[in-house]
Amino acid sequence: MEKRSVVRGIGHYLPERVVENAEFEKTLETSDEWIRSRSGIERRHFAAEGQTTSDMAIRAARAALDDAGLGPDDIDAIVLATSTADLTFPSAATMVQAGLGMTRGFAFDVQAVCAGFIYAMANANALILSGQAERVMVIGAETFSRIMDWTDRGTCVLFGDGAGALILEAATGAGTPADRGILSVDLNSDGRQRDILYVDGGVSTGITGHLRMQGKEVFRHAVEKLSQTAHTALEKIGLSGQDVDWLVPHQANLRIIKATAQRLQLPMERVIVTVQDHGNTSAASIPLALSVGKAQGHIKPGDLLVTEAIGGGLAWGSVVLRW
Repeated sequence: MEKRSVVRGIGHYLPERVVENAEFEKTLETSDEWIRSRSGIERRHFAAEGQTTSDMAIRAARAALDDAGLGPDDIDAIVLATSTADLTFPSAATMVQAGLGMTRGFAFDVQAVCAGFIYAMANANALILSGQAERVMVIGAETFSRIMDWTDRGTCVLFGDGAGALILEAATGAGTPADRGILSVDLNSDGRQRDILYVDGGVSTGITGHLRMQGKEVFRHAVEKLSQTAHTALEKIGLSGQDVDWLVPHQANLRIIKATAQRLQLPMERVIVTVQDHGNTSAASIPLALSVGKAQGHIKPGDLLVTEAIGGGLAWGSVVLRW
């Protein structure tokens, strides 16, 4: 028998304000058609004034607890992936812990930008396999609308806000790919590629700063590295793209998603796509897609999923799990 981290519950939250592509036509030299053709994005959600990353994370966490039939003190740890925490410190995760009324356990943030949720799942899985925790809440939450340069049409139309939460708990399996839960993880980073995707602010500058991106370079790295990491994670457990029921990719750009699916020899009918409604929500995009995919009846118990993402750092990776 082998210990596994299995999914117990999932939930998400999206801010009330929906921003259609047409809204950008008022302030930028752009159009709905231009944005759709290059990204596949049609709309996104923006946080309300005063609404923070931890606020949204708390709502997603409550939805996941409801889905699992659990209470806050049934959770041993919170691992929250974000690049847009409310404050420099304390962590947004501890704010979620307090907001849920969770009086035990521990909480911390993970920062790997758009790959954050993959890294957070990997950390949560390691905590469970090592016996450090039995149940871990894994959250991705972002307010990227706070770091946009609204004069840069190449970036500000691409991103949105939101949060998703997944509860993992310890279970036992036979130690084969037929087990439920996380089956393999592949993590990578390359700090030499910092300048193609970064925020020009932080503690060293005294300002929050804005997101800066070399779109063509990011696209090139994304297609190559996402397909590579997915293949690597599947090979670790002796599986291939043909065994996959659902690809649940980071929702950054529809062209990247299609190119990655093609390299995995997966038809788009087996890919969960939410980028049209959410835009790029960075660390929140995979849990949002998982939650929506489950709610729509696509993702079912026993399905084999591949989740993969790439973000600033560069940081990229994938997780293979059976729902």
